[in-house]
Amino acid sequence: MTKASIIIPTYNGLDLLQRCVQSIRRHTEPLHEIIVVDNGSGDGTALWCLREKLTLVSLPRNEGFPAACNRGLLLSSGDTIVLLNNDTVVTPNWLGNLSSALYSDSNIGIVGPVTNYASGSQQVHYPFEDLEEFQRIAEAVNVSDRAKWKRVERIVGLCFVFRRELMEKIGLLDERFSPGHYEDDDYCLRARLHGFGLLVCHDALIYHEGSASFKREGSLQQSLLVERNYRMFIDKWQLDPRAFV
Repeated sequence: MTKASIIIPTYNGLDLLQRCVQSIRRHTEPLHEIIVVDNGSGDGTALWCLREKLTLVSLPRNEGFPAACNRGLLLSSGDTIVLLNNDTVVTPNWLGNLSSALYSDSNIGIVGPVTNYASGSQQVHYPFEDLEEFQRIAEAVNVSDRAKWKRVERIVGLCFVFRRELMEKIGLLDERFSPGHYEDDDYCLRARLHGFGLLVCHDALIYHEGSASFKREGSLQQSLLVERNYRMFIDKWQLDPRAFV
């Protein structure tokens, strides 16, 4: 059995982080480590992580999502790497099903789940009233089935699952996209350019609040950032990332 390193960047989102970690502990196979990378939060995140005996990287200031992920990646020890947003809630069999897809073929580079909130093909619609009902739906959905694995050109970075070998071949996330947006598109493209395929797993449904950290910074600020990083991606690759959605 392989060990998983679950890396969660966070910034002033202790309530979300607590909920996320609780769900991991409840629904994840024993062989894993949780690495929280705190981007200089002022809400007691670091103290809570220490009390909970989580592996903690405490940054003095907000260095953004790609940089935080990279600090966690450098510290990780697992064969399977999971980059997970702090505003997610995982579900029964989530990581087992994603790992089955990832290790089904040596040419698979990155896999991701479906969710209630995402751009592109990963968004699915299962009506629910609350998280308790969502968990019941996910338990029914999350039955491993390779017929539900779909080849895609892009996976959203809310939950990125890949092998350590991929990171060793293509490197870390590109920090030019800090504080965030399009670093996931960039990583997917780099994986594909190295000959790796991407799979979205419709047999792995998790909950996603949706851009929680960025929303706290304000919608205008967020849209300006998205536009800036969109242009940066085009400048780097001479490709329009929206063609891959």
